[in-house]
Amino acid sequence: MSSTDATPETGTSDDVLIIHGGTPLEGEVTVRGAKNLVSKAMVAALLGTSPSVLRSVPAIRDVEVVTGLLRVHGVDVELDGDTLYMDPTSVESAGVEEINVHAGTSRIPILLCGPLLHRLGRAFIPDLGGCNIGGRPIDFHLDALRKFGAVVDKDADGTHLSAPNGLHGIRYELEFPSVGATEQVLLTAVMAKGTTELRNAAIEPEIIDLICILQKMGAIIKVHTNRVIEIVGVDELKGYRHRALPDRIEAASWASAALATEGSVFVRGAQQTDMMTFLNVFRSIGGAYEVDDDPTEGGIRFWHPGTALKPVAIETDVHPGLMTDWQQPLVVALTQADGLSIMHETVYENRFGYTSELRRMGANIELYSDCLGGTPCRWGRRNFLHSAVIAGPSKLHAADLQIPDLRAGFSHLIAAMAAEGTSRVYGVDRYITRGYENFEAKLLGLGAKIERPSTKIA
Repeated sequence: MSSTDATPETGTSDDVLIIHGGTPLEGEVTVRGAKNLVSKAMVAALLGTSPSVLRSVPAIRDVEVVTGLLRVHGVDVELDGDTLYMDPTSVESAGVEEINVHAGTSRIPILLCGPLLHRLGRAFIPDLGGCNIGGRPIDFHLDALRKFGAVVDKDADGTHLSAPNGLHGIRYELEFPSVGATEQVLLTAVMAKGTTELRNAAIEPEIIDLICILQKMGAIIKVHTNRVIEIVGVDELKGYRHRALPDRIEAASWASAALATEGSVFVRGAQQTDMMTFLNVFRSIGGAYEVDDDPTEGGIRFWHPGTALKPVAIETDVHPGLMTDWQQPLVVALTQADGLSIMHETVYENRFGYTSELRRMGANIELYSDCLGGTPCRWGRRNFLHSAVIAGPSKLHAADLQIPDLRAGFSHLIAAMAAEGTSRVYGVDRYITRGYENFEAKLLGLGAKIERPSTKIA
């Protein structure tokens, strides 16, 4: 295949990274604010009557998407280094076409609904996209917004919402502790009249950090035991100043890359508190780590100790369980463990699609519809292939890979770096840049042998 050819599947010639595998990753990377918090913190700025300042903002495409959406709604947004300044004092309605252009396939517009209904009395949601990892319906969001008092009208161009009588507090229980639905309720309830009680809420660190932001703005939010959050609506919120918590997903991705390539990576900014479950699994597999808790320059160093990796049986879960976004890079590392490992996915029903590419590289992975974890989950007996058995160690060899989604895509990068030979990975610009800041520069800094088709490695 020449450097100008496209993959026979769906990749394009200008969206490919060539990876020469077999080199351990060695060095240091820095993680900034969490993708799963920063975009929601930007949306929260819409609620304020004064400017907000968000620090440690990563240069990722999701930030560009929200920046565009805020600007078409009249918010003045300026980025200085990794600090974002947002002035929402002149919020205005945006046209359907403008919203569609900036939203693309992002699911973020659904979270603007509550703030826009409070500020303008109306909002619009285009058809939503996102990663193909299983059903993430917006029904939770629309159902909650209706209960708050929103009128929802669907037509050919999307969904229009209005609040002719304002929004009021509700008692609401989620069927599943969905992060997105919890964020929706928080962003809507803080200025709804009366008190909102949300049961079976998500309590991920990014949710707690969003609550901290809203509290700085003047919100009254109480986090009770048993996943209950109580929000007392207020008449007005002001702007905030906040440093986003570090991205624990990116940190874990680099940790798994160090393990799979038999390398050593210091992840500056990684925090032990939010990664405790991952660290336990990492150590159980046989990985080594050391925590530097310096408040400004600290992080966690992850490395392969040189001994055989051990198989494990684990399952994903909502926080404080093993995060679903941690499983894909861990599965790549487990292909090098000595024995049979089990990964039981309980959050999304269709998150093992990426393993077909790993099997083409020589990984021994079998998928099952049975619940192979410690307890049955909601996907059991529904014919979803949501349990994986990984037999190792497997000798991975190079292949041309097509990225299916963001997290699986980084796992493909890890596999290509661990494999013998030269791989081509398609879809890096479409997916990886959504959640990994400067990933190519970071890989090069760690000694990875990578190139674009138009360049050559010296």
